[in-house]
Amino acid sequence: MTKTPFVTKDRLVSICEHFPTPFHLYDEAGIRRNMEAVRDAFAWNPGFREYFAVKANPNPALISILGEYGCGLDCSSATELILAEALGMRGDKVMLSANDVPAEDFRLAAELDAIVNFDDISHIPFYRHVAGPIPKTVSCRFNPGGLFQLANGIMDNPGDSKYGMTEEQLPEAYRMLSEAGAETFGLHAFLASNTVTDEYYPALARILFALAVRLERETGVHIGFINLSGGVGIPYRPDKRANDIRAIGEGVRRAFEEILVPAGMGDVAIFTEMGRFMMGPYGCLVTRAIHEKRTYKDYIGVDANACDLIRPAMYGAYHHITVMGQANGPDKSGSPAVRTYDVTGNLCENNDKFARDRALPEVEIGDLLVIHDTGAHGYSMGYNYNGRLRSAEVLLREDGGCRLIRRAETPSDYFATLDVQAGVHARLERIAHGEAAQGVR
Repeated sequence: MTKTPFVTKDRLVSICEHFPTPFHLYDEAGIRRNMEAVRDAFAWNPGFREYFAVKANPNPALISILGEYGCGLDCSSATELILAEALGMRGDKVMLSANDVPAEDFRLAAELDAIVNFDDISHIPFYRHVAGPIPKTVSCRFNPGGLFQLANGIMDNPGDSKYGMTEEQLPEAYRMLSEAGAETFGLHAFLASNTVTDEYYPALARILFALAVRLERETGVHIGFINLSGGVGIPYRPDKRANDIRAIGEGVRRAFEEILVPAGMGDVAIFTEMGRFMMGPYGCLVTRAIHEKRTYKDYIGVDANACDLIRPAMYGAYHHITVMGQANGPDKSGSPAVRTYDVTGNLCENNDKFARDRALPEVEIGDLLVIHDTGAHGYSMGYNYNGRLRSAEVLLREDGGCRLIRRAETPSDYFATLDVQAGVHARLERIAHGEAAQGVR
């Protein structure tokens, strides 16, 4: 089986005439269609809001598209809070969901009047000490411990997770927050990552809805929202079925009406933080074959590396690859696999491989390769090992045009935080004004 890229070969060849590989390419039309589907799936809940997880993709141009639909931002650091403020978001449009939180993160959240999602009960006095009064609207993160299971088996292991409070700690946390001035409370949990099943959110919702009823009755606080967090995944492999967000929304609605409405809590708003689902399939890493090596295996070397996409190296994660070759027709995504390759980058690490023993069409030097599903946790997890520089980001507009939304790094960027000698500065200036203009990364 195969995946079809959201861009044709001819269009991609044209884009590469303006933007040298490698670069991440994003599909504006796909992002908008998906956002509209999410909005419609939860339209039954008047207070619904998607808080896009900035960590998944912090590019302001992409976040702004979601902002047009009323999305908020889920931030996990002071830097992400700064980005939110720069985009004109503050107050209830911003949520800080962080763990092991530094003082400066809490202080900035207080300045923005952001919703704080407390990860641990000990963070409540810490926040008061470093940031001042408790916000009027707060949330607490729940961890049920043990294993989280659905009918098709174990999904994840919350008991081994560093996130969240126990059920026994939550009532005390709510009372502490209430006594400190909080008025509206939320409940949040993240129990499984990248689930490809329509049952995850409804099952999680039932757990949180029932817990919310118990907490409101026990503590007397007003629970204004329940945050289902992220975990709704995408099918990285072509033989996997994609989640149906409408079926997911309907499953949550049924749980809402069966549990919250009879308890007199029909005004509770539903929040989500679906970073991967919102962006993952609508980005790809475009790279070019630059070397072929035949030793004990057949290798294709490309001009991207794990600095551009670390997931395969870090997790052994699968990302589908389409060969958009020059010599084998308009789109080789449907061509029969004829060779088995390791597709590698140029880092001095043997795990710098986008694919291992992958059956692909015959790859020729110069062929363009599309590495799918990099719209979330792709560029955002980039780094600079070996002094390799992170690539550009390009937006494929709805009208077919393209826009550079982040330029590629240059050596000047890499050395900018260092106190280096004058000779290095001079060399950097020559690169910045000469070689870099010719496309040197």
